[in-house]
Amino acid sequence: MSVLPDPGASRAVLIGTSRYEHLEQLPAVSNNLTALAGLLSGPLSLRMPAPNVTIVENPRDSSTVMDPLRQAAAEATDTLLVYYAGHGLIDPHDALALAMPHTQPGRIETSLNYDWLRQILLGSRAQRHIVLLDCCYSGLALGRMSASQGLADHAAVEGTFLLAASAETRTALAPVGDTHTAFTGALLDTLRHGIPGGPPLLDLETVYQHLRRTLKARAHPAPQARNRNSGARVALGRNQADLPAAPVTAAAGPEQPDHRLWPDPSAISTVIGFVTNLAAVREVSGLTQQEVSRRSAGRISTGTISKLVNRDTLPATWTTTAAYLSACGVPDDQIQQWHSAWQELRRNASATQEPRTGTPGGGTTEAGKARRWLSALWRGRGH
Repeated sequence: MSVLPDPGASRAVLIGTSRYEHLEQLPAVSNNLTALAGLLSGPLSLRMPAPNVTIVENPRDSSTVMDPLRQAAAEATDTLLVYYAGHGLIDPHDALALAMPHTQPGRIETSLNYDWLRQILLGSRAQRHIVLLDCCYSGLALGRMSASQGLADHAAVEGTFLLAASAETRTALAPVGDTHTAFTGALLDTLRHGIPGGPPLLDLETVYQHLRRTLKARAHPAPQARNRNSGARVALGRNQADLPAAPVTAAAGPEQPDHRLWPDPSAISTVIGFVTNLAAVREVSGLTQQEVSRRSAGRISTGTISKLVNRDTLPATWTTTAAYLSACGVPDDQIQQWHSAWQELRRNASATQEPRTGTPGGGTTEAGKARRWLSALWRGRGH
């Protein structure tokens, strides 16, 4: 079954090189990074908080990439997404190397060895990993992934999906004058507009098959993919083509069609995940805030709904959330699952706020951790 990652427990590191001293310039890569970061943080994709998405653009050296990547790998407990766009090179051992601004052909030490990135995945706390490579010869990474028994064993437990823009012997396409590279441009279009007739969630296998058909029809290099365990079932967003085209009217009644796929409360492990999924409930229902308020029989106003789905803390009481879910048409059994998720988050918050033995100042709050994490992210950005 496809699953959307909890945005609060997930991290993304987007790496790209658009300016080169010795190789052809790739100005579209800069646009790739900005657009993909915006999508991952927005309602069309994973709704990840902006601090959870790190951009490393035109890294000055390998540590500029590896440091924020290690930080993200240490923080992510749900999903870790790693993206690279730029020139890909082949080293003397036929392995993939990722080019940086100062990379020189024939001097492999000036590039970022893909295997270094791969090692970060081995030590990650994340349950699932997504690797997106938009570069020449990125298909080499598929072979490198399967070459190590250690990584195969790890992926069988954790779940890994690697999507590469081109096969081992094909170069990726960056059409001159286009806003984005061919592969990333097609990926962005898929997340923005969805796949007509596709499933409610755009899992990686569905996205891969759609990109392959789309790019081959345009006579562009066909992407390659490698899946380990449950990696293919991780979704990058809801299928925008599957959502209601217009708000549901009052005449439609409170019950929603049986095929509607509601956000799964059992996949929620953070407050951010709880709140962002509450917002997604209304979008899936097809109702406006005014209609949700009307169906609640006056229990919640439109202003209350707006505050509920735009807050950054857990709702203090359950009554309003229950009324909102019911008015949106969520089945009673799923509302009980939401209640259980809310109770679990409350217990976790209480435990976090309890003083810890030997810790000056009575322990560390979740908010304090978030502030330090945000500070570390900004220090690690490679702008």
